[in-house]
Amino acid sequence: MSKNKKVFVFDDNTDILELCTIILEDAGYEIKTSATSNNIIDQVLSYTPDIIFMDNWLPDVGGIDATRALKGHETLKCIPVIYFSANNDVKALAEQAGADGYLSKPFDIQELEDIISLHLSA
Repeated sequence: MSKNKKVFVFDDNTDILELCTIILEDAGYEIKTSATSNNIIDQVLSYTPDIIFMDNWLPDVGGIDATRALKGHETLKCIPVIYFSANNDVKALAEQAGADGYLSKPFDIQELEDIISLHLSA
């Protein structure tokens, strides 16, 4: 019985959240979005996604700290976190945060789907 894979997207830009929701639902994923990474552990535990997209610029708790919190959590550390940002240093930021991968903004639909497939096929 195949269950839809669950994607959690953290981004303070509602346009990006809407875009990701449309693309990913269309591709057959379940998606949850959040504009803030406050209480990141509780947010993720309540949804248990298969993969997480983390924006760099989040209000209050930034993407790096949020990713580190997830990677330091016994239950959640195995969920792939994809760092995504329009920052030129997205690769360095992803490494600093301990993310599993990164995606530069703006991204195209294929890139988004490819990176999910890559990390969920393992």
